[in-house]
Amino acid sequence: MRNTTFFALLGLIAILGILTFTHPSMAVVGTLESKGQDLMEQAPEDAYPKAVLAGGCFWCLESEFRAKDGVLYTRVGYIGGTTEKPTYETVSTGKTGHAEAVEITYDPTKITYEDLVRFFLTKAHDPTQLNRQGVDIGTQYRSEIFFIDEEQKDIAERVLVEIENSKLYASPIVTKLSQADTFWLAEQYHQQYYEKYEKRTGDIHPRVFFKKKMKLLKGG
Repeated sequence: MRNTTFFALLGLIAILGILTFTHPSMAVVGTLESKGQDLMEQAPEDAYPKAVLAGGCFWCLESEFRAKDGVLYTRVGYIGGTTEKPTYETVSTGKTGHAEAVEITYDPTKITYEDLVRFFLTKAHDPTQLNRQGVDIGTQYRSEIFFIDEEQKDIAERVLVEIENSKLYASPIVTKLSQADTFWLAEQYHQQYYEKYEKRTGDIHPRVFFKKKMKLLKGG
């Protein structure tokens, strides 16, 4: 789906580029979002809690959380399906039941699980889109919180109800809440994809450009 929607993204970026000329305040400054100050190159050896969240393309979702202070390490992968050892190719068919997801290792003295869930539901993605996120369509792009223990489940349930009742969104939140099962690590080239792309090409990825433009349009 990513390949088939690439040109659609380019078309949207062209339109946003025209808006930049007519509205200079919409100009994108800099490259990727700043990395959080606590981010590590390797997984920490000490035992830190993890959160597992799914909401659209895992490239996009991972980059959102890597900008948060208190986040120590991230990995992208597949979870919630019915087959073992899923690959990007098999998950992309939509037949394995897996969701593209991000596993977030964090320091609870600097950012809490509730903070992560709240950011996920209000800033990192659109939780009102069913089995899609923007131009990415399919059950593998669904919005889902995978809780690791009962405490995480209770927190996620409470935050979901709170945000739904706040009427932040005009449409109902469709985010699912499920017990985490095996988190299958995605292929290495998917890990920190946007950072690798920028390092390789010297340019920000079109999706990052589009995301920043849309945030400016929304005033965020």
